[in-house]
Amino acid sequence: MIKNYLKVAFRNLLRDKVFSAINIFGLALGIASFLLITKYISFEKSYESFIPDRENIYRVSLDQFENGELRTSSAENYPGVGPAFADEFPEVESFVRLYNMGYKNNVVITYQDAPGGPINFKHRSFMYADSAFLPLFGYPLVSGDALTALAEPNKAAISESYAKRYFGDEPALGKMLRLQDDDFNDELVEVTAVFEDLPDNTHLKFDVLFSYKTLYSRFQQAPQRYGTTWGRKDMYIYVKLRPDADIGALVSQFPAVIEKYNPGLAENNREDKLALQRLEDIHLYSALADEPEANGDYRVVNFLQIIAAFILLIAWVNYINLSTSKAMERAGEVGVRKVMGAFKSQLIRQFLAESAIVNFCAIVLAAGIIALVLPQFNQLADMAMTITGLLEVWFVALIVAIWAGGTLLSGMYPAFVLSSFKPVVVLKGKLRTKGNSALLRKALVVFQFAACVALIAGTLVIYEQLNYMKSSDLGMNIEQVLVVERPGVSSRDRAQFTASVDAFRNSVAEHPSIQSLSGSITIPGKKREYKVGIRRYEQSPEAAVTLRFNSMDYDFVETFGMNMLAGREFSPEYPNDGDTSVILSESAVAQLGFESNEEALGKTIAIDAFRWNPIIVGVVNDYHQEGLHKPTDPIIFYNTLYSIEFYSMKIDVNNIQETISHVEASWEKAFPGNPFQYFFLDDFFNRQYNNEEKFGNIFGVFAILAIVVGGLGLFALSAFTAEQRTKEIGVRKVLGSSVSQILLLLIKSFVTLLLIANIIAWPITWFLMDGWLEKFAYRIDLNVLTFLLSGLVVLVFAIITISYQTLKAARVAPVRSLRYE
Repeated sequence: MIKNYLKVAFRNLLRDKVFSAINIFGLALGIASFLLITKYISFEKSYESFIPDRENIYRVSLDQFENGELRTSSAENYPGVGPAFADEFPEVESFVRLYNMGYKNNVVITYQDAPGGPINFKHRSFMYADSAFLPLFGYPLVSGDALTALAEPNKAAISESYAKRYFGDEPALGKMLRLQDDDFNDELVEVTAVFEDLPDNTHLKFDVLFSYKTLYSRFQQAPQRYGTTWGRKDMYIYVKLRPDADIGALVSQFPAVIEKYNPGLAENNREDKLALQRLEDIHLYSALADEPEANGDYRVVNFLQIIAAFILLIAWVNYINLSTSKAMERAGEVGVRKVMGAFKSQLIRQFLAESAIVNFCAIVLAAGIIALVLPQFNQLADMAMTITGLLEVWFVALIVAIWAGGTLLSGMYPAFVLSSFKPVVVLKGKLRTKGNSALLRKALVVFQFAACVALIAGTLVIYEQLNYMKSSDLGMNIEQVLVVERPGVSSRDRAQFTASVDAFRNSVAEHPSIQSLSGSITIPGKKREYKVGIRRYEQSPEAAVTLRFNSMDYDFVETFGMNMLAGREFSPEYPNDGDTSVILSESAVAQLGFESNEEALGKTIAIDAFRWNPIIVGVVNDYHQEGLHKPTDPIIFYNTLYSIEFYSMKIDVNNIQETISHVEASWEKAFPGNPFQYFFLDDFFNRQYNNEEKFGNIFGVFAILAIVVGGLGLFALSAFTAEQRTKEIGVRKVLGSSVSQILLLLIKSFVTLLLIANIIAWPITWFLMDGWLEKFAYRIDLNVLTFLLSGLVVLVFAIITISYQTLKAARVAPVRSLRYE
């Protein structure tokens, strides 16, 4: 019986090849899109999934308040938090501290005993880790012992790929590496473990781990400074809790621990709050300062889930629409089968078998589409997905579920409609399409149109916001700015280091394409936050406000195209500026309560944390240190020429390669032993928008695919509608109707459905996109024209799709339409 079902099903599919091809190809596009988006969503949700006991691991975050105002919400914490938690809370099984020095400092690691001469690399992806880190996180080791690898000072664990870069095929264990950083540290470390390269789905990315106790050997106060202090805030603290730990009860005890280990905060009008972040939640739900990397966004994932569901539903709706629309052609077949004794249940199984075959063919074709477009999708989504990754058990189970669900959802209603025809009515030729069936088809077409309008409108809003962020005035000019980070290896002799910096500056300035050079401790786009409490000198400490801290040399204003609103810049004519003077941004002046920029000039302020009372000598315009996700921060600038992290050069891009070569030569001469690396500031700054750009690209591509899938169904449905109204068209032409009038008549019904779809889609999309825009401090205002444009795009596409079939029907001679009447 099953064999007969399949045989008849294949015959019916081959009988109308165009109809079958549209059905299968539309379903295949929908299924391929759904599977690709689902795979991306799965990747975003899989962060840290490879870590054993991850559900019991938490990061301890820190909120710092001053005078009741939130100063910073940071992923970094005090070194002493880990030991204190272990001592105070029996729920804590173990803790680890990570010092993400690679985020802040440059390091050059050299293998001096390489056969062909020293091999050195400039590193940013490295950390100092407690000895418990490798066992706690369970990273697989290629060689070495996780328990002891980082237990002693001057030990290191490196990734498998970096072991090959340094040592080739030689065993890495026992090899010595020279570590030099820009804090003037120079020491040898022994490789004691090699770990497998980390997967992409982790928020902690590193190639080198140094033992935490390596920090202890650097100076006499190091064990206290890096071990138990609550004075500095630059460590990631992770704790593993017992499975039965009561998180709420544990968190409620944090204030008492803070008071015990960090007393005196209240006396200085300060407050600290500690919180626990689930390890698995960090990537999608955390957006704190000092994150190891830019995290994802759960809202984006939720939007993509909606898109995936829409596209698959549109594809299934196509099948239901086309199958029910072809019911009249299958009516005779159903009537004959029933006369010959077929039961309704047998007919339902027959039509479900056809649905199963169509869905199976669509899944096979979808697999081919995925294999074909996988490289482009990886580039679009910034992933490294492989064909073998699509063979995971859960993914294969999902494909089977789509086939089974699609067979039932897209096949059940047509099967019941077709099997319910009465043979007497059918064989007398008196069958008419029921109003309910026509109404359902219209409702499904409205759903397709509404989904397409919503996706197009959402795409337009995303790109408008992205363009707004990239084109907005940042308060400084970051175009044509070449940036080089400070050297990782430098002389301990301060005079010699100063001479090297001067030599680099002077050599760079000799090139005519370099218009100016400035050094600073941070640059626009750098998310590291330096913030301090500042007050007017005559005010009490309770009046202090929180300002971002940055440095400025003599050429900062010129290099970044800023405006001096009052006062003067730092200048070599005032050699004591570094000790006595500061410059404020415009909003900082307002924060301190001055009525005008001019009033602030010459006033003394107090920075109690530094016991420093400088004088305000200038005011500059506000600028965006970070992207437009956040409001501009009020900033205070101090003057320094040598304690800097970035050299920024305004260049003429007409001769860019020669300019970069000149900078490289100047660098290598001034800072020998330091690999030369550079980037352009606008590219660096715009990396903050990678998530939005990736979201927009994915959203846009699949919105287009949704329209294509819907268009395929609309094409076939318009052909059926035109065919059903062939005689009506013939009569109208006999009575004098023109081709354009008939064309308008046939299109009008679809346009009406599109208008209804717009009325449904616009308010829903407006609400959703307005919610998405709320995360931006600076955002576009939603524009009615954007939504009108989305409707117009779908309308034009629909009319083009419909016009071919309707025009074809309208041009048929009446004598052919009415020859059987």
